[in-house]
Parts: sequence; structure tokens; C-alpha cells
Amino acid sequence: MHTKTMGLEIFDGALNTAQIYQKWYDFASQNNLGANSIFTGIVRAENGCDGLSFDIYEPLLEQWFLGWSKKVLENGVFLKMAHSRGDVFNHQSSYMAGIFSLKRRACLEVFEDFVEDFKHKAPIWKYDLKNGARIYAKERSYKLPFSGILQ
Repeated sequence: MHTKTMGLEIFDGALNTAQIYQKWYDFASQNNLGANSIFTGIVRAENGCDGLSFDIYEPLLEQWFLGWSKKVLENGVFLKMAHSRGDVFNHQSSYMAGIFSLKRRACLEVFEDFVEDFKHKAPIWKYDLKNGARIYAKERSYKLPFSGILQ
């Protein structure tokens, strides 16, 4: 099962990166967008973890994504994003961001800021998977601004 909202998709489990990339490539081609930058996050094998698990507060993530989409659309930039909900094992993908525009400069100007802002402000909680347990990764998490009880 997955949820889709205006360029944002949330999938249960690991992302099928080839399928998502093809869909995004087709979007760029159909809209004559000459620049397409894709960031793909892959779960690393480290700290004795078998993978990561994610909880997402979807209404707040949708609001965050929509704010970014509206802001960059003024410069002719389109955003796509896919993220996993639940367990994703080592060497599988949990996150993809796609930035599209007519020309490369507009695309590249958004790329790093969008990915970094996601890392620090998206309402997604990360857990380590170790020996069948799901352990909150507090030391690698960021406090969400204005989140109240969602911290």
C-alpha cells in the first residue's frame, strides 16, 4: 500500500527505485523538462543495525511538501518525493527526492536546500532495527520546530 499526494508518495517498506525513477523520467519527458536531479537515500549497514524503520505523520509531511512545492514552482521547478513507512533493510532505499525544471541552474539551486530541509524538518521518526527490536534513533534525530508533543 502507498499514499500519494501531489508529487509526494509514501510506500510501505523499501522503495522500488527503478520504478519510481522511470515514472519521474516519464514526467520530465512529457513536460519537456530538461533538468532532472534525483537524490536516492540508501540504508547503510552500520552500528550493528539490520536496517531502519520509519513512522510518518502524514498530514504534517504533506503540509511541509506542499509549502516547498509552491515556493519553487514560482521559479519553474517541480518536486517529487517518495519515502518509506515501516521497515527498510540495509542496502535498500528509504528516500528519493526529484527536482525538475526546464534548465539545470534552477534545478540545482533547489537540490541541496530541499534535501537538507527534509532531513531537519520532515515529521518522520527513525528507528534502528537490531536483533528483531525497533529502537528509537534519538541521537540521530532532529527536533522538529513547533512540533509540541510530536517531538
